Amino acid sequence: MTLTPDLVARVDALLASGPRRILGIVGAPGAGKSTVAAQVVAAVGPTAVVVPMDGFHLAQTELERIGRADRKGAPDTFDADGFVALLTRLRSPARTVYAPEYRRDLRNPVAGAIAVPSEVRLVVVEGNYLLLDQDGFGPVAGLLDESWFLAPDDELRLARLVARHEAFGKSSEAARAWSHGPDERNARRVAATAARADVVVPVA
Repeated sequence: MTLTPDLVARVDALLASGPRRILGIVGAPGAGKSTVAAQVVAAVGPTAVVVPMDGFHLAQTELERIGRADRKGAPDTFDADGFVALLTRLRSPARTVYAPEYRRDLRNPVAGAIAVPSEVRLVVVEGNYLLLDQDGFGPVAGLLDESWFLAPDDELRLARLVARHEAFGKSSEAARAWSHGPDERNARRVAATAARADVVVPVA
């Protein structure tokens, strides 16, 4: 998708409302969050940065230790408290803040990979559970200045999700099983949070 004039106007209004603003891009797995977040940053320019929630995945070894590796991506497989702490720091532009990013090739987050300098005016946070009020994510919605919920066609979303899993090494069978299993259970939890968003964005 490309940003509509209405969405561009919302970004402009958000930037005009304060020295730094945090925009949340929310949606189920495969909804296109990373794509939309990148488009917002491209529209704003160098004073905008994307900070993905996925950087707060628990490490694969920790998920295996606590017996949650088979449902990686569920709310309790993230460091929600760490994510809340980062958003709290990002609201104050006094100094550079460093955020982690998730590396799919490593299946692990990498600390300090994303720099958010003090001059950044828009932080675009993207993730599944920004509007969830459980599993430690409750404070997140209140730390966002605006939230967009992405609502693509489910068949298209699932097709993209399967293709993404295949691209990162899963067999076709395993990709379909994961997309229609753990990912779909998570998608239903995400969908239930849509009513909390400031705007629901259809995605083609």
